[in-house]
Amino acid sequence: MKNIRLAGIVLMTILLTITAACGQQQTTSLKVAEVTRSIFYAPQYVALEKGFFEEEGLEIELNTTWGGDKTMTALLSDGSDIALVGSETSIYVHARGANDPAINFAQLTQTDGTFLVAREKVEDFEWEDLNDSTFLGQRKGGMPQMVGEFVLKQHDINPQEDLELIQNVDFANIPNAFASGTGDYVQLFEPTASIFEKEGVGHIVASFGEESGHVPYTVFMTKESFINQNEEAIHKFTRAIYKAQQWVQEHSAMETAKVIQPYFEDSELDLIATVVDRYKSQGSFATDPVLDEEEWNNLKAIMEEAGELPEDVDHGTLVNTNIAEEVINE
Repeated sequence: MKNIRLAGIVLMTILLTITAACGQQQTTSLKVAEVTRSIFYAPQYVALEKGFFEEEGLEIELNTTWGGDKTMTALLSDGSDIALVGSETSIYVHARGANDPAINFAQLTQTDGTFLVAREKVEDFEWEDLNDSTFLGQRKGGMPQMVGEFVLKQHDINPQEDLELIQNVDFANIPNAFASGTGDYVQLFEPTASIFEKEGVGHIVASFGEESGHVPYTVFMTKESFINQNEEAIHKFTRAIYKAQQWVQEHSAMETAKVIQPYFEDSELDLIATVVDRYKSQGSFATDPVLDEEEWNNLKAIMEEAGELPEDVDHGTLVNTNIAEEVINE
């Protein structure tokens, strides 16, 4: 009798172990390379902090690779599985004849993220005020520079003739150059623009994002082969991002700021909230992950205007909307 009872306990233990194992979701690890660390990417950090990736059975290893070239190198060399970077990089890679192209599958931001900052406080700013000024712009060939020049041309300003355009300063050194006295105007990302305004170094007078319209400014992309071999994981990743996009849309800037503050420990909470509110109010955060054809064509128009479009690439060649659309329709 004792042996029968013992056997029953052992059997029950085995059954409970099997049941628990079956109930556990298998975890998939994904390496993500972000082009920079920015409040502009708030929904990504919300997805991490709110556990949306974990709910999908994903373990995310996030690395900041500081620059489009380094980010794409990490992706193409298998140093990362997914890259968060501007869509223009996928066009550059495709034009070089990549056998395994980078495919855009989930959009995170849908406007330019830079602001025009003036050294002096300008009452009733007009874009024509930039004529005959010194403008400290962004690196040539990057989206900030291309959007910046596109907006200037929209306001009948020739960047090469109507002002002194400075483009030989490295991205990381642009804020210091302006703070040290270079330029009457500068094109800056947040939170630097708001920090400069708070410290009296400069004054935000216009938004390049508002002026340029919707573009696939920052997008999650991966190699075509990776999607083919890991479609379920990409689907889960996109679902987590969509949850975060909806969460940011439905919650206040301060609520979002509190969630993402661990990623910006050197920034005050109020400043983070100010930046989130500025981006949210101008529609910079995409509310769903679909990169549509109109946005893609707007990107190409900006690149072509800047003389940086190596070839005309159709939307369907480098963009996969199927996964994002399936996630939204679930």
